[in-house]
Amino acid sequence: MKEILMFYRDDCGYCDMAFRALEELERVHSEYAEIPFRKVEETQDPDYADKFDYYATPTFYVGDEKIFEAHIGLKYDQMKDEVDKVFKTAAEA
Repeated sequence: MKEILMFYRDDCGYCDMAFRALEELERVHSEYAEIPFRKVEETQDPDYADKFDYYATPTFYVGDEKIFEAHIGLKYDQMKDEVDKVFKTAAEA
């Protein structure tokens, strides 16, 4: 099991969608709550965020690997599927 690292912004609608998906998935999969999870608001820790290769938020890393980066036009079900993949990747690592 590896830690999930999520970069987000408080003013990001896609990030709000990702947080809703996180909450929903953790209710359905209680084992996800056991996976270490670190959230970084990129405007509050820009020096740390600049060390990573991403453009859009939310972006999720498992270990050193970028697993998912949001893109324009993403729908809630797509976001939920991607967040689920992040959790599964972390659990299997």
